[in-house]
Amino acid sequence: MTEWYYAEGQQRQGPFPVTDIRQRFQRGQLTLDTLVWREGMGQWAALRQVVDELGLQTLAEATDSSASGGFDLRGDYAAIDNGTAPLPGTGALSRSPYSAPGAASSDYSRAVQGGEVVYAGFWKRVAAYLIDYVVLVIPSGLLGGVLGAVVGVAGSGGTGTELLIQAVSGLVGLLIGMGYYGWFHASRGGATLGKMAVGIKVVRSSGERITLGRSIGRYFATILSSILLCIGYLMAAFTDRKQALHDMMCDTVVVDRWAFTDQPHLQRRELGTVTIVVLALGGIGVFGLFALLIGVVAMAARMAG
Repeated sequence: MTEWYYAEGQQRQGPFPVTDIRQRFQRGQLTLDTLVWREGMGQWAALRQVVDELGLQTLAEATDSSASGGFDLRGDYAAIDNGTAPLPGTGALSRSPYSAPGAASSDYSRAVQGGEVVYAGFWKRVAAYLIDYVVLVIPSGLLGGVLGAVVGVAGSGGTGTELLIQAVSGLVGLLIGMGYYGWFHASRGGATLGKMAVGIKVVRSSGERITLGRSIGRYFATILSSILLCIGYLMAAFTDRKQALHDMMCDTVVVDRWAFTDQPHLQRRELGTVTIVVLALGGIGVFGLFALLIGVVAMAARMAG
């Protein structure tokens, strides 16, 4: 088998079999001007003079085309040679330019820097919270009620039993909320069901996906935002990046679902139909509760009179 040498500066490299010379040329380590030599040659020669002998005709033509403003296909040939090329019909260029456009997709778990970032406004976050609240209140209430009933049956009754039932129900609600928010925010999409519906997600301030530990910590930080008369939540309406108190504590931001992706142009600043409908229903619900409360107070005042 013929072995070849090539010059790298003032150093002679080799010997190498023909296959190694071809691979190095494919990877761009050798050029057509690189000096090569094998036993039997009178002197060193430029690689372009022995392309036929080395079987580099097609690769050399691709290199010349690249130098004249065309395409450099050496990377493609290298991918084919080492088995990393995509299968026929796949890859970024496999789609016909005349075919119908498909639905946009992106890997939310990978942060793409450099694009515009649209932060989720206060009202979008409120709408997402209302959806999540409805999602959680049903299983939390049912499970808490069942466990409370079990505790009540097992207990002896009285004030102590009632306090225990309330404690068990509260603990169940806390664990369900922790699991729900912790798992969804740390998931690939970074969003709970409510945030998915509204089109927003939770990420690190750098755009990276948050870990499960950080997600659970953020859930407990929301409790602090709540007990401070919900001022921690209201901060999202006034801070630069729409961060609530728990976001600042955990280095997170709530952004449009297309933020930090390769398609930032799909982000939307407007509220959107889902957000508007949810806020309207929420407003009706709050108004109904106030009306009910006023009615109860008025009835109690009448009875007392």
